[in-house]
Amino acid sequence: MLSPRKIKDKLPMTEKQKAFIDRGRQTLRDLITGQDPRLAIILGPCSIHDLSAALEYARRVRVLAEEVASTCVLVMRVYIEKPRTVTGWKGLAYDPHLDGSNDIQTGIFWARELFLTLTDLGIPIATEFLNPLLIPYIQDLVSWGFIGARTSASQPHREMASLLPCPMGFKNSPDGNIEQAIHAMIAARTTHRFPFINEEGYLSLTESPGNPYTHVVLRGSHQGINYDPASLAETVHTMELHGLKNRILVDCSHGNCSKEYTKQKDVFQRVLEQYDQGNDKILGMMIESHLEEGSQHLSESPSELNYAVSITDPCLGWVETENLIRSAAESLKSRNGSWIQPRKATF
Repeated sequence: MLSPRKIKDKLPMTEKQKAFIDRGRQTLRDLITGQDPRLAIILGPCSIHDLSAALEYARRVRVLAEEVASTCVLVMRVYIEKPRTVTGWKGLAYDPHLDGSNDIQTGIFWARELFLTLTDLGIPIATEFLNPLLIPYIQDLVSWGFIGARTSASQPHREMASLLPCPMGFKNSPDGNIEQAIHAMIAARTTHRFPFINEEGYLSLTESPGNPYTHVVLRGSHQGINYDPASLAETVHTMELHGLKNRILVDCSHGNCSKEYTKQKDVFQRVLEQYDQGNDKILGMMIESHLEEGSQHLSESPSELNYAVSITDPCLGWVETENLIRSAAESLKSRNGSWIQPRKATF
């Protein structure tokens, strides 16, 4: 594989793009710490497999973001790696042609090119960091990073989060262990010395500064939901015992919707009600959404796939997504009056 530096030389980030990402990261830091009281909403496909559909979705997000900017901050979910419980398609970065050829070099090129295009469109990017070896290729273009439920307990991922310049969210484990995510927060806030891939593609000793902009993501579990008031209060209490004050994001999918994607709307509304009633520990919500609802199986003939339908977890369609977010923005405006000053999108 080409080194991160060589790929960045071919697909460089401009000063304008860097300034946009820096501003976006600062907005997210203010949201996470509560200095910006607006509601954060991460929305986008379960995974990116079609670049054209991703760009069409992004353009719609940009228009909607401007519309709701006084009460909400929208960030696009752009996942190019997918953790697999057993086996299956592992994401754009691994198999961009959807045919099992596993052309990772092309996958990295396409992913970085997509991230640059989205940045030019004014779209802040949220993604899950899965394979530490791939991080140097894209980390400069990510506004908000996540560590998934299966890897929040991983020491290399915690060390990695302590190095990255963007805010980082840790999901609770699939069995519902919230302390795992809280322990990850603590570890990532600390400085570490560890081996990491440098820009030249060599293994090098790296010292991280620690990342204070970490937070918990509640995504439910096999046992049930954890977005209810009691679960949120318990999470806040446990965090406070460790001296942690950052706000909490709720993932409306996975265990919180019992893997029934249409129930994401109910989860969203329930969390919105708690936020609207004054729970200032709620940072916002994440929803899995695409242009078209549902999902489809990846067949042996990728050309036969339906346009803009997820090939991993099923998603809400765009119309439902747009209505959900517009309704939330109007509700917050009407109920809270002028508690948030009108503004343009900060990104």
